[in-house]
Amino acid sequence: MDENKTVEQVNAIFGLFMVFFYIGVGAYLLFFFNSDYLDKPIRIIVGSSFLLFGVFRGFRTYFKIVELFFSGRKNKND
Repeated sequence: MDENKTVEQVNAIFGLFMVFFYIGVGAYLLFFFNSDYLDKPIRIIVGSSFLLFGVFRGFRTYFKIVELFFSGRKNKND
């Protein structure tokens, strides 16, 4: 297996973990975080930003994983 493709696959898997992180932090801030030192509008803005960015990264990561793991090509040069 090509070393460059292996590095790209590891980066794609890491991207998947980051998607779960962003969505988890966004959901936590929106639905479960109850504290007085962070105002509700700030929590909503930051939490929804994390959630939307997590969804965006999810789509990008999905297409990257499909390209790297499930395509029949071995190299981009083929």
